[in-house]
Amino acid sequence: MALNLLHLRAFAAVAEHGGFSHAAKRLRVSQPAISKAVRELESSLDVALIDRSGRVPRLTAAGTALFARARELFSVERLAEEELHAMRGVQRGVLRVGASTTIATYLLPTLLGRFHETHPSIVLRVASANTRAVARMLLERRVDVALVEGPVAHSQLEVTEWRRDEMIVIVTAGHPLTRRRRVPVRALADEAFIVRERGSGTREVAEQALAAHGIAVRQAMELGSTEAIKQAVAAGLGVAIVSRSAARDQLALGRIEELHVADLTIDRALSRLELRGRPVSAAARAFEQILAGP
Repeated sequence: MALNLLHLRAFAAVAEHGGFSHAAKRLRVSQPAISKAVRELESSLDVALIDRSGRVPRLTAAGTALFARARELFSVERLAEEELHAMRGVQRGVLRVGASTTIATYLLPTLLGRFHETHPSIVLRVASANTRAVARMLLERRVDVALVEGPVAHSQLEVTEWRRDEMIVIVTAGHPLTRRRRVPVRALADEAFIVRERGSGTREVAEQALAAHGIAVRQAMELGSTEAIKQAVAAGLGVAIVSRSAARDQLALGRIEELHVADLTIDRALSRLELRGRPVSAAARAFEQILAGP
């Protein structure tokens, strides 16, 4: 029996957004309509796709397998849309940009402003997430341009260095280590670090840099944004390694200080990701020209 694509879309929305009510909001239909569509899909396939026994619906083994195929199917659908949109030029349309948190917060706004000045009719949609999530967005064709701050290795993705970014160690103002002109890197082994979540490019690069000196990060706290980390450091809850561009405002206010660490230089690549074989829209090409500028 042929799959009903409307039912499949409803099921995929439930799987992706973690529940029937969230799926209903995403698709702008009622929750009963979503529930009915999924039940009819299960009936037509004669297999349970969602386990409803708990408080949170969970995919069965069959549901997990079907969801993977549904994502592939709707990815191809988006590809067809993109190919048609690419023929329209940059007179109208939407540009979807995915960027990891540091880039989205501290570097992207100026670039988006330049793009909007020259292409005011293009609607800009920006998604901010960690490096791993942004790469996944691109693989699923949910963004047109992807910028990340951590290492990425995937057979379907081309990784091109976009610019360099210096990372620094920050501490609360008046921290005892700031009395030293330069701090030996081993001194960091005794400090408690405030870090980003797993999947964050900032966290991965920082941990690798310290590991090269035989230092394992002693974690005091895990926070989901660099802004939260800076506030926690300013409050004296631990030390952190962040992008200099991210720390600039709090350094200027004197709420945090840079720790000058001997033999520790962290200079990472910020990268642009491209999906191999994917057509590039005119809007994306225009934005890439801005990325290539000073």
